[in-house]
Amino acid sequence: MPPADNTAALTEATRRRSERARRDAEKAISAAQRTGNRTSFAGIAKAASVSRSWLYTQPDLVAAIRQLQNRQPATGRTGAQPASVASVQRRLETALARIK
Repeated sequence: MPPADNTAALTEATRRRSERARRDAEKAISAAQRTGNRTSFAGIAKAASVSRSWLYTQPDLVAAIRQLQNRQPATGRTGAQPASVASVQRRLETALARIK
């Protein structure tokens, strides 16, 4: 008995998977546009559950992500930040005054 020819089914499954990946990547890019958060290829790939290497093979998606990166300002620092030199100097002077 000859092996079954599953070529058509495999081709269709590949096409559907590719369409789903593209749709998910486009949704992730749209979400990044709405939120205004800093965009990276890794972030979009993770949000869309696709690989970065696949993302880089899609020229229109690469262009859209690069456009977002150019449009968005760099994110500000969050959380603990190091004290400035002037701040440390004032704290030192205050501590020295308390000691005296």
